Amino acid sequence: MLNSLNLRRAALAAATALALVMALALAACNKEKTAGDVMAEVNGKKILRSEVDKYYANQTAGTPQPPAAEQAQSLRLSILRELIDNEIMMQRAEKLGLLATDEEVEAKFNEIKSPYTQEDFDKRLKTRNITVEDFKRDLRRSLTVDKVLNKEIKSKINISDTDVKAYYDAHKAEFNLVEPQYHLQQIVVTFHPDPRVRNLKNSKAQNEAEAKRKIQELVNRLESGEDFATVAMNWSEDPQTASNGGDMGYMPESALKGNPDTTTRSAVLSLKPGQVSSVLPAVDANTRQSYGYRIVRLESKETAGQRELSDPRVLQSIREQLRGRREQLLKEAYYEAVRDDAKIENYYAEQILKDSGK
Repeated sequence: MLNSLNLRRAALAAATALALVMALALAACNKEKTAGDVMAEVNGKKILRSEVDKYYANQTAGTPQPPAAEQAQSLRLSILRELIDNEIMMQRAEKLGLLATDEEVEAKFNEIKSPYTQEDFDKRLKTRNITVEDFKRDLRRSLTVDKVLNKEIKSKINISDTDVKAYYDAHKAEFNLVEPQYHLQQIVVTFHPDPRVRNLKNSKAQNEAEAKRKIQELVNRLESGEDFATVAMNWSEDPQTASNGGDMGYMPESALKGNPDTTTRSAVLSLKPGQVSSVLPAVDANTRQSYGYRIVRLESKETAGQRELSDPRVLQSIREQLRGRREQLLKEAYYEAVRDDAKIENYYAEQILKDSGK
């Protein structure tokens, strides 16, 4: 009887041990499969290799040669880190009830798509190796993250009058203009279309004759009372300034007087605030060759001297700067905090470390 009992116990122990070995083997097998198909998990939500590969293809499209092995791994790690952060924020947004709606995504999609023809938009997606569904998914993430940050960070930032005064007192010299400053806007039309140009009307002159006709049409629009910044955003072909209404920022008088393009220099220096120049040649500063036409507007002229804190422009500048700094700091702290709250498993990073030890 005792021997029979011992035999049953031994058999049970053996069966248990076998089951444990099989379970461990299965877990190891699943771990290997996870490491291959799933690059990371955030609170159990998988981030697939196919998703990382899609962004990798997007970011390396058009490069003359593929990145070297270690560069490729580094880029994939960077992409994976961003996807992990996005997933954390999406899960956070779901808890807060801040996920972007289908209506919000569709409205933003149509806004971005509107300046392009269907053919041109499809071509741009193809160049980036993404589909419309991919694009809308990214929009949903972006809009959702913005909603979370607006609620959790931006809405809580308060820049007090005391903060502004303290900054002004510590940086008073920054608001002392040693020479007059000219705040300029421009509209540019070129003889040869630049592939980087993107105005809201998708308008590009193809040659000198078209450029001449187009610049005259824009002059007519301005003379009929259309807003300069709106015309610039719609039609200007300058890749640096078209998107922000042709704004060139402030230019010191010495830079204007030192401009080798005497025609533009004389025209701008003679303008009064609010005035628009005649059509001027657009001249390359390096080659001194004309590449198109330009219209310049003087938004304002700042005389030399100390700007006081009572100046509304000084107040606005300081508030924007302080808000931007505080927002950046709080964003970084917020991301660190939500990462600490999440359970993250980065299988790809683990695999790289494992492979480096071989």
